Amino acid sequence: MIVKHFKLSQPEKDRLIRIKAKTGIQNWNIICRWALCWSLAEPTPPGGIEPLSDSNVEMDWSTFAGEYSEIYEAIIRQRCINDGFGDDEKTLAKYFRLHLNRGINHYSAKDVLKNCADLLKSAVAEEEEVYGSIS
Repeated sequence: MIVKHFKLSQPEKDRLIRIKAKTGIQNWNIICRWALCWSLAEPTPPGGIEPLSDSNVEMDWSTFAGEYSEIYEAIIRQRCINDGFGDDEKTLAKYFRLHLNRGINHYSAKDVLKNCADLLKSAVAEEEEVYGSIS
């Protein structure tokens, strides 16, 4: 497991509240999974420093990843290796948080999501961009 548990920053919590309101998705972990996957699909590594852990939103890895924990861990590990960062535990934890933060920031941006349908459309658009038209 990448981390046993993690706490979100207050700005991340505020952004997740906005995303929840726009999409109607009630579970933090589902939104966080979408955010992580969006960031991992981006070609560049996330920059910056790890976000603070200053909110009251805390999540266990098992809650975040659910039955797919091994898949998420393998994807994060491979991404860190591909980006040249290595795959020691500190690096994996750091880049997990950076990817999660970047994804949350993306989905909370003003014009990215207006409703849950926009979230689904963004996934289809990204699939088509990578694999060609889905018809």
